[in-house]
Amino acid sequence: MSRPRPLVPREDPADSVAVVGEFGVIARVVARAGAARLAEVGPGDDAAVLTTPDGRVVATTDVLVEGRHFRRDWSSPEDIGHKAAAANLADVAAMGGRATALLVGLACPPDTSTAWLEGVASGLAEECFPLGAAVVGGDTVASAPDSDAVVLSVTALGDLGGRPPVLRSGARPGDVVALAGRLGWSACGLAVLRRGFSSPVAVVEAHRRPSPPYAAGPAAAEAGATAMCDVSDGLLADAGHLARDSGVVLDLDREELAAACLVPEGPLQQVGAALGVDPLVWVLTGGEDHALVATFPADTPLPVGWAEIGSVRAAGQDAGVLVNGEPADAVARSLGAQGTGHVHFG
Repeated sequence: MSRPRPLVPREDPADSVAVVGEFGVIARVVARAGAARLAEVGPGDDAAVLTTPDGRVVATTDVLVEGRHFRRDWSSPEDIGHKAAAANLADVAAMGGRATALLVGLACPPDTSTAWLEGVASGLAEECFPLGAAVVGGDTVASAPDSDAVVLSVTALGDLGGRPPVLRSGARPGDVVALAGRLGWSACGLAVLRRGFSSPVAVVEAHRRPSPPYAAGPAAAEAGATAMCDVSDGLLADAGHLARDSGVVLDLDREELAAACLVPEGPLQQVGAALGVDPLVWVLTGGEDHALVATFPADTPLPVGWAEIGSVRAAGQDAGVLVNGEPADAVARSLGAQGTGHVHFG
């Protein structure tokens, strides 16, 4: 499978969606889509056809809206493509699966540059390529007449490799809580961008292009993880979903979290010191890093890339998340956060 071709930008202002037309846009995007390893029929027909070695298909969808999930003045089109793909590919990994394909729906104003759309397509393809996945189809429509926003809807498909899916509902008292990937980097980068700066580059790039630990999901499933989820809205918020679905309490350990997420004198500490913010607030409540949190039986050796960050306890009356025995919302408030993570429609 060949790597997607790099984008060669064009500067023609007339080269817009309205000028090229729907099928011209589709042809250019398809040229950059790459090839999915399990696709019998790729993009270009009424529908794609994928082989399903496992006999089951993991499916997940995310919608990204300009102004809420990305800004074109902060991120390149390639960045936006990477980010849109990562949000969905991480959800497949969180089920213990390996991604096989993406479907992409796009709504954009007619004056949108086709070169910009090709950049998004390149970013999608580049994020998929190491996984053997690719964009295999989708749809393009014009935005509402009174809207200038671009909207991307991405659906990811995946394969479980013969294993049971790892759900949010399987954590048991006595399990350990573990983390794969980094937390707080995207939120720290967003804080930097909101103040009009572009450094430290590492955290700004982490916001523009998340780096989910895709291989850690299947590895956790193979090792016997009892529950798992993607951290997209904040660790406290997403761990809360897992705790409530499992009917347990997840008690996170500050010291273990700091050891797993805060590099001594790293960029989170540097930005935190400059802004007067405890960087632990980004680790606990920041979203869009797409790390994975999972629970494992206490006697199970953690796979490579996973770090223990807490324990699972019986819930009593209230399932939820604690940090060193304190309620998650109280800990978040003590750090200056307005909540435990991102709340849609909040």
